Amino acid sequence: MGPFPDIAVERHGLVALIEIRRPPSNFFDVALIRQIAEAMETLDEDAGCRAVVLASQGKVFCGGANFGDGSRLSAEGRRPEELQQSAVPHLYVEAVRLFRTRKPIIAAVQGSAVGGGLGLAMVADFRVACPEARFAANFTRLGFHPGFGLTVTLPEAIGKTNAALMFYTSRRVTGEDAFKMGLASVLVPQDEVRSAAIKLATEIAENSPLGLIATRATLRQGLADRVLAATDHELKEQDRLRPTEDFKEGVKATAERRTPNFVGR
Repeated sequence: MGPFPDIAVERHGLVALIEIRRPPSNFFDVALIRQIAEAMETLDEDAGCRAVVLASQGKVFCGGANFGDGSRLSAEGRRPEELQQSAVPHLYVEAVRLFRTRKPIIAAVQGSAVGGGLGLAMVADFRVACPEARFAANFTRLGFHPGFGLTVTLPEAIGKTNAALMFYTSRRVTGEDAFKMGLASVLVPQDEVRSAAIKLATEIAENSPLGLIATRATLRQGLADRVLAATDHELKEQDRLRPTEDFKEGVKATAERRTPNFVGR
């Protein structure tokens, strides 16, 4: 498998662990999501793997997209790497591949899962977190629209009201609150997050692989198609909002750690 420049894959018995290696913030782009998708699709065909743990190096699970301080954004609100990647499939095409994989996934969230990083965590069936973890759908604080299928996955996991609260406020949800609302399935000390995720994956992997895949397919029936439809809409809204003054102000304010001064245009 691979080699992959930004991820590593290791085995723990019947469990495969995919580790994102872009510390400190583990920002994603099309290339990273493609690597994860290729690894997961390969593991789908591997009878020796029955469950997957998605983890990352350092203190941050995934900081989402790297907008920097906004100074490198084009007039259309795009990052230089997005302009260079105009000829390759969009990020969300790669993201939908993740939702089409067949084996159970556990995300080990030891720190922040922000924006699209939260979207990546929501690909998983379960999230193992710690009190120090932070979950944030901070799109409106950026003057932006949610993406990565979060308008489907977040309400399905925690209900429309809790999802709307996260979207509308852009607040950072602690690990304890995430556990209370069902966003995290397991809460353990920070230094036990990865081992607890592997333990849960191992417990799952002890069951019938045919039964697991069949049951998961039933429970997640149509999810990838719903995410595909959602990302088509999310992308249109994001493209509409990228050139606005508010988006540039949101990115700049976030980089400067201050409250944005939005003007509605």
